[in-house]
Amino acid sequence: MSSFLPQSVRDELAAAQRMDRRRRATRVVHVGDEAFAILQMTDRGFSVDAEDAPRLRGLIDIYDGPRHLYQALIVASEQVGDLMHYEFKRNTPAETRAALDFEMPGDNAVGLLPPA
Repeated sequence: MSSFLPQSVRDELAAAQRMDRRRRATRVVHVGDEAFAILQMTDRGFSVDAEDAPRLRGLIDIYDGPRHLYQALIVASEQVGDLMHYEFKRNTPAETRAALDFEMPGDNAVGLLPPA
């Protein structure tokens, strides 16, 4: 069917599909001051629109809306069609609290009872 459509209409359809994918994307990769919508994500990597993103590499942060999900080390792997794929070298979940620098004993009292 697409061979019967003029090239301008096919280009407009492709642009509309890209805009729809970006609009539906909730996860975002932050590199410095720049942010790019993640269109696909797996446990081994993620994909962004090849037109927008340069060949990223290094330390990045991944957010789902305002929530920080991961801090990762990436390398650009390949471009397939209009998607640029990146692979994780390291992918660490973001913590909401600081790590403890001491061991917590397992037999701590949860609460104190008042004297009788």
